[in-house]
Amino acid sequence: MMLTAESRVAILLHEGTQGSHGKTGLSLLRYSDIPIVAVIDQAAVGRSLLEMTGIPRDVPIVASVREALAYSPTVLTIGIAPSGGALPDAWWQEVKDGVAAGLSVVNGLHTPMATAPDLRDLVRDGQWIWDVRQEPPGLTVGSGKARSLSCKRVLTVGTDMSVGKMSASLELDRACRARGLRSRFIATGQTGLMLGHDGIPLDAVRIDFAAGAVEQAVLRNAPNQDILHIEGQGSLMNPASTATLPLMRGSQPTHLVLVHRAGQTEIRSFPGFHIPPLPEVIQVYETVVRAGGTFAPTKVVAIALNTFHLEETAAQRAIAQTQDETGLPCTDVIRFGAEGILEAMLD
Repeated sequence: MMLTAESRVAILLHEGTQGSHGKTGLSLLRYSDIPIVAVIDQAAVGRSLLEMTGIPRDVPIVASVREALAYSPTVLTIGIAPSGGALPDAWWQEVKDGVAAGLSVVNGLHTPMATAPDLRDLVRDGQWIWDVRQEPPGLTVGSGKARSLSCKRVLTVGTDMSVGKMSASLELDRACRARGLRSRFIATGQTGLMLGHDGIPLDAVRIDFAAGAVEQAVLRNAPNQDILHIEGQGSLMNPASTATLPLMRGSQPTHLVLVHRAGQTEIRSFPGFHIPPLPEVIQVYETVVRAGGTFAPTKVVAIALNTFHLEETAAQRAIAQTQDETGLPCTDVIRFGAEGILEAMLD
């Protein structure tokens, strides 16, 4: 059950085209090579995707799954992640409408759909429901084996959740391959897996096996590669996050790239929890990754700054200020390219 080049995708993205919970759908629109024939967002019907998001893709925005059927989709992809991980009743009905109309479903939510009786009973021959967040079989605990690999291993880390770690890793991978390097992106979340990359849905893995799951993915993808880009998750600064440490231990990174949203000073979902100055954040990450010398003294080599919310002049100013503050190369990899960060990784 995977998206293929023959799939025709409609993305369920209600209130997510410009909202904070549409990251999955927007990433599919930005990075997927699979035909996306409609975006379903009742809050943005008829508007330009390019004008709203900067994504250069001409896709109609419609109000419902039923309206999307006019564009002949074959797959409905859940592109939103509402608070709590479950769809509201009205949006759940949209999924039922899609399955009843013959669409397969890609579900990246924590709540499974393949076993839901009101969907399962609607599925016919040739249809499928792919619950992406499923723990892989055959997991073991971590062992630190990735430290023996000869390839570079670049892990993105963040000052908060949802600041752009996946996008930074994807853009760095793209820049490496454009240079002729043997490079691979390792997905650790549902969106990267939906895009067709190998990896694991880390937040579906039991904590005892999390580092081992990351390690298996890294070891599996390392042969014949010059560089691996491991998609970061969570943040050591976020009180709800537990993902960063197993990523560090499982991948045994050789380089860290810090991802930050320009101007953000507090954890977004937890007001009152302040993000330290970036030099202190860097010190935290470099201290934790080496664990007093048990592991390699891996450095933060660059800053990927998310400036989507800023005008270009303000973005350039924020990048310059961040470089002055940290003494490290900094850029917005989506807006201005990843070359500056790539040079820091290859030195």
